[in-house]
Amino acid sequence: MCEKLASELDVSDALLVAINLHRSGELDIAETIYNRIIEAAPEHPDALHFLGILNHARGRNEIAIELIRRAIAVEPGLHDSHNNLGNILAAEGRQTEAAAAYRAALLLCPSDASAHANLGLILRAQGKLDEAEEAYRRSLKVNPKHLGALQNLANLLRSRGRTEEAVICLCKAMILEPRNPRTRQMLGIAYSVLGKVEEAAQIYRDWLAETPEDPIARHLYAACTGEGVPERANDAYLRVTFDSFADTFDVKLQKLNYRAPSLIAHALAQALPHSGSRTATELRCLDAGCGTGLCGPLIAPRVNHLTGIDLSPKMLERARRQNVYHELIEGELTGYLESSQDAFDLIVSADTLVYFGALKRVTRAAAMALKGFGHLIFTLEDAGDDCPPAGYRIQPNGRYAHGPRYVADVIGGAGLKAVAIRRDILRKEAGKPVAGLVVTAKNIRV
Repeated sequence: MCEKLASELDVSDALLVAINLHRSGELDIAETIYNRIIEAAPEHPDALHFLGILNHARGRNEIAIELIRRAIAVEPGLHDSHNNLGNILAAEGRQTEAAAAYRAALLLCPSDASAHANLGLILRAQGKLDEAEEAYRRSLKVNPKHLGALQNLANLLRSRGRTEEAVICLCKAMILEPRNPRTRQMLGIAYSVLGKVEEAAQIYRDWLAETPEDPIARHLYAACTGEGVPERANDAYLRVTFDSFADTFDVKLQKLNYRAPSLIAHALAQALPHSGSRTATELRCLDAGCGTGLCGPLIAPRVNHLTGIDLSPKMLERARRQNVYHELIEGELTGYLESSQDAFDLIVSADTLVYFGALKRVTRAAAMALKGFGHLIFTLEDAGDDCPPAGYRIQPNGRYAHGPRYVADVIGGAGLKAVAIRRDILRKEAGKPVAGLVVTAKNIRV
């Protein structure tokens, strides 16, 4: 039917039909019509461009890049094509090419606020913070109501320790879209960092008044006020949080100088010689919180079977693209471990247990899932010397920090031996180093 429709319309009418179908989510029919147009007019720049965007939406980024580059070769003067090419290249982590595409868009249309803002994201990921700030400000000069530029400028300012300036940006963003969840989350955390707990709490109260079951609002309200703090972040909070930034996760980590996976790999290198009689190539490993896609490539050469587990479907898709996991599981960690007795020689977890406060149940489950002489290696955030009596505390950002003594106690209580609990820096946040714990524990039962 769609082929008949495409043949009965002229190219311009068919393109309009395809675009409307594309925008309404009818991707299969839209794709067929785009392809029919290109069969009839192989050099049609708009059909190539929009088919590229559609392929990007379906995760076929290499095809998308090729199509949009073909469109640009035919018609180099369409600045939207350059900007969208930059977006797809950025999603692929190809920062230098993405920056070039955004600059090409801006040469054609200096008043494109989105291209300025997009360039700012790339410059920040490249560590060019002054240039990134300038790009965001150029975007806002063109369009003072550009929400993304306000949010990203606020993020950059807070990362540089300029939290009060960040709050000003976020207040402007709140005026534009008072109910925007990302703005509310960022503003609440910024107020908490400044010690303005009541202002932060009010942000979350207003949010909860409108959407009482919102998992992010509920969790951050507890983190801010200390009321009803859960023993661990609930599944809905984790799923929504990680799904929301899966597409930009690589860029975010580059901003943070993220070190947890390499610290895990270093701890593993020290632990492997003590893994009993088995060689590395005989080991079965579980990467708990595999969605980062970062531990897997470091661990995979050392084991012969690598399983990954994560709650976030979108983060699991990132892990799948690494092509290092033999098995990927969408599920909750503790329950999975409790159902996997004597399954693994090694369990690693980079910054997953920071979303757990109480560690008793998960460490006992890990001990059950480990084979004799197996190892558990994970990172936590360090609560420091003023750790509360419970052994952990929730932080304004929604993560938990733990004390070394508490960690040693729960490891021992799980029937594991603490091989090492080492302090180190996990990453940077708001321009400051985040102190962490790198924990190696061994199952001492045969």
